[in-house]
Amino acid sequence: MNINDLQKCPVGYNDTPLELMPNLTRSLGGGEPYIKRDDLTGIAMGGNKSRKLVRHALDNGCTALMTFGGVQTNHGRITVAAAVKYGLKPILVLNGAKPDYCSGNLLLDRLMGADIYFVDTAAADSLPPARQKAAKSTYLEECARKIVKKFEADGHKVLRIPVGGQGVIGAAGYIQAVPEILRQMKEQGISAKYLVAGYGSTGTFAGLWAGARHYKAPFEVIGIPVEPDYRSKEETAAFINELSGYYSMGFTCSSDDIRLECGGAHAPFWGVGYNEPDEVTQRYIRLLAEQEAVFADPCYTGKVFRGFVELVRDGVIPRDENAIFLHTGGAPGLWGKEHLDQCRSSFGVVMNTSRS
Repeated sequence: MNINDLQKCPVGYNDTPLELMPNLTRSLGGGEPYIKRDDLTGIAMGGNKSRKLVRHALDNGCTALMTFGGVQTNHGRITVAAAVKYGLKPILVLNGAKPDYCSGNLLLDRLMGADIYFVDTAAADSLPPARQKAAKSTYLEECARKIVKKFEADGHKVLRIPVGGQGVIGAAGYIQAVPEILRQMKEQGISAKYLVAGYGSTGTFAGLWAGARHYKAPFEVIGIPVEPDYRSKEETAAFINELSGYYSMGFTCSSDDIRLECGGAHAPFWGVGYNEPDEVTQRYIRLLAEQEAVFADPCYTGKVFRGFVELVRDGVIPRDENAIFLHTGGAPGLWGKEHLDQCRSSFGVVMNTSRS
């Protein structure tokens, strides 16, 4: 299949702004930092996953979308929204215990009427580290099969979407985001040698990398891992090659072609761990909000923005070169209870009451 022949199904507003960050420009000095606003895709408070969903489900007669993630998954929120928009049943299978408090993305999922299942894999934590991941994956898969059977018994045809929308269909959205960025750069007279994006389930990163190679983009795609146990370069290169073959793009990628920046050994960009509150990430969330009135989230984009700024400040991205930060959304995560509690503590937020 040729990538340009892929049929699209509108979920949000994909022609998102590419903007200069003027205050950050003055703060950092040197080149011009730009932001690609995929937090403004429109549906369910926006985010990058809107580029990846739905058409495949409709073409194959599916009546339900089921996907996976953590309790505060941004991908899950957009999948639910896409299902609602096109009259499909939204199903979330979330890896973790059911929280005592409904907040952040989870609250929005509930408002949109998603069927939510919590799969607590904590029992596997007592196993040796080498066996934990496989045990958790096996249990999650067993639960997912039971859930699918339940909905099939009710007459549904369920499309299972991987974590983060990672797959050849999902990644196509970010392959095709590259010509959009190139057009915007041309229209605005922007030259940029680097595009910095999050590196999680890798669907977004791999799509951008493949699109940059296929469309001969002038920028290098740099990935910022958002957790310490990140996917290997070898796995991502294999996935990119799968994309190239599936969409007849004609290139090959090796692990040496993939550039990841993790930060210092004692101060990695991913902070404490996946979706765990940490004060350094909070400081960079506050920096972006104070300087550009843009909100990042504590799980993904806050960490990526930290990486973006520190790479420029430290000269890893040359200070006289322009670079683009891809904002993939996720602001509802700021209102997850654990992050909200830390934010109040870190910023000294005090609620005052008065009588007139």
